[in-house]
Amino acid sequence: MGETNFVSTQAIRLIKAAILQSRYMAARLANEEQLKLYYAIGKYVSENTRAGTWGTGSIEIISNQLQQELPGLRGFSVSSIRYMRLFFEAWDSFLEGAISNHHLASDDLQRENNPVSKNQLTTESERDLLALSLNHHSTSDDLSNFMSIGFTHHREILSKTSSIDERLFYINQCAVSFWSVETLKYHLRENLFAKQSNTLNNFNLSISKKDIRAKALHSFKDEYLLDYINIEDPDDCDERVLESVIVSNIKKFIMSFGHDFCFMGNQYRVLINQKEVFIDLLFFHRSLNCLVAIELKRGDFKPAYSGQLNFYLSALDEYVKRPNENPSIGIILCKGADEKFVQLSVRDVNKPIGVATYKTANDLPTELKKVLPNLDELKRLL
Repeated sequence: MGETNFVSTQAIRLIKAAILQSRYMAARLANEEQLKLYYAIGKYVSENTRAGTWGTGSIEIISNQLQQELPGLRGFSVSSIRYMRLFFEAWDSFLEGAISNHHLASDDLQRENNPVSKNQLTTESERDLLALSLNHHSTSDDLSNFMSIGFTHHREILSKTSSIDERLFYINQCAVSFWSVETLKYHLRENLFAKQSNTLNNFNLSISKKDIRAKALHSFKDEYLLDYINIEDPDDCDERVLESVIVSNIKKFIMSFGHDFCFMGNQYRVLINQKEVFIDLLFFHRSLNCLVAIELKRGDFKPAYSGQLNFYLSALDEYVKRPNENPSIGIILCKGADEKFVQLSVRDVNKPIGVATYKTANDLPTELKKVLPNLDELKRLL
């Protein structure tokens, strides 16, 4: 009987995993197809409106006609079609090298010889309405992330940013950290991209390997949103209380930092000549192939913190790091940090140390707290 229950449990677990994986893949593929369609429509509208082929008010005509012929159709309002045009125009040059064009397999897109009128939206160039097919190269995470987030996310990013680098930054963050639209809006308002100046670390001086240095600079941020931490009186809590809440929500904490982090433990014990030292949080970063020690501080950064963490990193490299691994990296996670204090504190330290600040649910505006999604529910749906 016990064996039957074990087999049943295993079977349910495997089938459940297969169902969730299938749902995720189906949702991802559907999202890719939607983005391809919107890009193609944006291309078609751009080429005809910018060249003057269509007259004034053509987008309004298209939107109204679509609503009449496809009652209940959503996502094709006048503003949405304009965003499709902007979507194409903003990304055309960036995606040019990764585009493979194919004609849309739809009878509605057959070429017509009649000229455009208010009742018949066809042109000689209608044959150029093409579907976008991105060739996903294994080395191009940007393209994969680009296709994995929804059009609403793209709309917000396009409307609030101006440079390709900034847009790619937010796209990658949305994809890797599973940001909701409201979380994206929050980071856009806070101008998170501008805060990623990497001035709060000494990685450029302390990491000798160029590829590892680049990955480290990309992997860590200057500020983290830990909106799942809700402490009644955060000013009175000590580091252990903060640590306990993080450990209780360790999956969410890792998602905040990035998918390559593997949790090794809290109050991680290192024995040095029969004396113990304890590291608040210890992770292993798969991409960097190194240990990452995180020290939690409830207040503002103090120069003494960098000396303490430098000692911990030396201990990790001597007693815990394996021969094939890269030198350990340390992060001081605190409530606030003066940039100049940090720069002077870590500049002459030989171990790679970064400082990052955090915001909890208590720091967020009331209106944002109400609309932030439940991360467990989001993961369940995915």
